Amino acid sequence: MYADELTESMEKAISETNRRRKIQEQYNQNNGIQPKTIQKSVRDKISITTVEDISVEYKLEKTQDIKDVIHTLTDEMLQYATQMEFEKAAELRDKIKELEKLI
Repeated sequence: MYADELTESMEKAISETNRRRKIQEQYNQNNGIQPKTIQKSVRDKISITTVEDISVEYKLEKTQDIKDVIHTLTDEMLQYATQMEFEKAAELRDKIKELEKLI
């Protein structure tokens, strides 16, 4: 935690963390457990909508059509962001970036 002052709630959180850590360390020692870092594979890539999916959805034919779709998607993205639906806004942002590559 970073702050200029240590607040009461921060102090409570830190002391609770330390209390739980002490209990866990004692349990591990009593049961001969040596903590290990977990090993997880890293995902290759995050799945995003491809340009082909977008062009089929909007039937793009001309550069002006692409610009119109970008404008529409931008409005939708901003609307989702104001509604705090950030996952949907991020999906639209990715679609917009892919479309901008076509211009």
